[in-house]
Amino acid sequence: MKRLNFILLFVLLTATFIQISVQTCKPSGSIREKKPPPRECNTQNDSKCCVEGKFYTTYTCSPTVTRATKAKLTINSFQKGGEGGGPSECDNKYHSDDTPVVALSTGWYKGGQRCLKFITINGNGRSVKAMVVDECDSTRGCDVEHAYQPPCPRNIVDASKAVWKALGVSKSNWGDLDITWSQ
Repeated sequence: MKRLNFILLFVLLTATFIQISVQTCKPSGSIREKKPPPRECNTQNDSKCCVEGKFYTTYTCSPTVTRATKAKLTINSFQKGGEGGGPSECDNKYHSDDTPVVALSTGWYKGGQRCLKFITINGNGRSVKAMVVDECDSTRGCDVEHAYQPPCPRNIVDASKAVWKALGVSKSNWGDLDITWSQ
């Protein structure tokens, strides 16, 4: 009987470990920042600039998507001249700050497979649907293409002002909010 209990415990622990390891998103590398050129980092919406000599962790993955995927909501402007830089990856267009659009961390973006699809974002006791139009690059950063900003963390939903407004978050609190999202 003890041997059977031991075998069952071993099988249960092994299955749990496999499930946890499948859900884990580990760093894929790092980049080290060189000195950015003067006035080249876009700090709109309190965006952070890369710091010379600092190492930034990169990710090719994101946490597993569920019916309520935990994430950090950040703010971005997808308009021409906004801190998002160039046009959106999905449609090569700019999008008004008044349109509910988002960029997803690299792993969730899935090489564009979620492009122009809607996700539901839940936060602050409300929900909003937003269209995926871009990638929040978790593999690169600290260069001209990324406005000398660090790579995105692995769990970011980078949202337009319209998303923040729809969630009823006061403007003074825009920038970083724990949320869940689903397809």
